[in-house]
Amino acid sequence: MKDKRKRKPQKAVVVPEENNNEEKNFVFGHHATVEALQAGRGNKLFLQEDARGEKIEQLKGLAQTQAVPVKWVPKQKLDTLSDHGVHQGMLLAITPYEYLTLDGLLEQTTAEAPFLLILDSLEDPHNFGSILRTADASGVNGVIIPKHRSVGITPVVTKASTGAVEYVPIARVTNLSQAIKQLKDAGYWVFGTDMEGTDYRQWKVDGPIALIIGNEGRGMSAGLKKDVDEMLTIPMTGHVQSLNAGVAAGLLMFEVLRKRSGS
Repeated sequence: MKDKRKRKPQKAVVVPEENNNEEKNFVFGHHATVEALQAGRGNKLFLQEDARGEKIEQLKGLAQTQAVPVKWVPKQKLDTLSDHGVHQGMLLAITPYEYLTLDGLLEQTTAEAPFLLILDSLEDPHNFGSILRTADASGVNGVIIPKHRSVGITPVVTKASTGAVEYVPIARVTNLSQAIKQLKDAGYWVFGTDMEGTDYRQWKVDGPIALIIGNEGRGMSAGLKKDVDEMLTIPMTGHVQSLNAGVAAGLLMFEVLRKRSGS
């Protein structure tokens, strides 16, 4: 592993979401709406006109605190805005999500032994949201995604993450291979996932590390496999020799937490 080079301090730059379509600027469901309001990203809160209860009162209070206007609308309106998602009678119009640059992510990652996750062209928003939720729970310091041919932060991702999207820093990059080179130059060991490799239970997780999770169907791209320091595998005994990307990512994230906590 290369010695960690001194990095010139840089401003933590954010990259605004380019596609500002209205449909991508909503979150819905209780947890996602609460977290977005508390993060100061709310523009207008839509509540179902006949909705009542403690959760509704909580949202009204948060909206008032954040000076976010509240509009009572029919359920049909919420169904349309959420694309018939499970909105629970609440939906929040938000400012577009702001991604970090890789420089910005590295600058704000101050952990002694940071752990980053690289998602190689993940396409399923539910998988992405689930991974973000697990990343927050297991202490991952940041997530890196490609700018093209990959799911970004959408209402479905936000809801599936139960608000974790507001806590896990996400960098979006143009080229994952270049990003991996930059991570190596910064002193990171980069690990990939495949059917063949080192048993993940033997994984050495000391120091700065980055883990690549491949596409749901194709796995890791061939180009990235040449860039990693070591491939990891999860031994299986069943008839189906593959795991859902979110499940595999969760198992590996908690393995790092387990090893680093000494349990």
